[in-house]
Amino acid sequence: MGLFDGLRSSKKNTPTVTPTPSVSQQNHPAPADEASDGALLVDEGLSIERMEVRERAVEEEKLPEVEETPYKQVRTYAEKKPVKHVIGQTKILAIINQKGGVGKSTTAINLAAALGAEGKQVLLVDLDPQGNATSGLGIDKSEMERCIYDVLLNDATIQQVIIPDIVEGLDLVPATINLAGAEVELVSEMARENRLREAVGSLRGKYDYVLIDCPPSLGLLTVNALVAADKLIIPIQCEFYALEGVTKLLDSMKRVKSRLNASLDIYGILLTMYDGRTTLARQVANEVRTYFGKQVFETVIPRTVKLSESPSYGMPIIQYDPEGKGAQSYISLAKEVVKRG
Repeated sequence: MGLFDGLRSSKKNTPTVTPTPSVSQQNHPAPADEASDGALLVDEGLSIERMEVRERAVEEEKLPEVEETPYKQVRTYAEKKPVKHVIGQTKILAIINQKGGVGKSTTAINLAAALGAEGKQVLLVDLDPQGNATSGLGIDKSEMERCIYDVLLNDATIQQVIIPDIVEGLDLVPATINLAGAEVELVSEMARENRLREAVGSLRGKYDYVLIDCPPSLGLLTVNALVAADKLIIPIQCEFYALEGVTKLLDSMKRVKSRLNASLDIYGILLTMYDGRTTLARQVANEVRTYFGKQVFETVIPRTVKLSESPSYGMPIIQYDPEGKGAQSYISLAKEVVKRG
């Protein structure tokens, strides 16, 4: 029997490649347990004349797909669905607070959608250069040829920029980055404070509610909103600095009311980002209700993760998480708004 015959007989079914044995290999035969995958392995330091190399297929690791923002198809006002009910007196409500991050755009989007779900016809005007209400409803701002800027400064009619039927009963006047320059450009314009009032005034009788999402400032865009609006909805965050900017806002409202819009008044104060687990939130809510009384809505908007997530999916909360606390709160607020008349 040859030197490797015993090894071969124990692995009859395994094809092997046997190197030509050298003298040193004959004196130092390799043990059988060092042979694997049909290749003969020898002691360390010994030369290997031939060895079979097998490549093992490795599957490529698949990275998770990143979901793109689901932008909605943009249609023209001429493609708007017919209104199925008689429109009564149009109410123009500006959602305003000079402090940023208090939930203005969140309230504008979700209140408008909730009113639409209640069977009302609603127009949401995005007057904030950040365009959060526009992107939060799934509209690609970079693809907009016209926006509210063109209505204020380029003599476009508001019907030319309305995007109809974003969700049931809700139309949108979008904003783009072009609106950032409007503050400066309006300074030299005639009747600069009345541009928005003239535009939305032509829509009275076509919508039950017109909601204006204002920028977090008291510049000319905000003044345009104050002049155009019948009433104001003021979101107040349930945090320490909540009441700091309200005094200046009320002063501005009084000046506009005395000189430009005699009917302007507060429609309601809305408590937002409420966390009932904290003493601070409860204290702020109590102080606001003590100061403003019945002007404060009974509905309180809670701080929830779903409310923060829904704009990234281009959906109002009543579509994104219809059974959640945020959706139920805005549905309750919409019913309260309708009840106030």
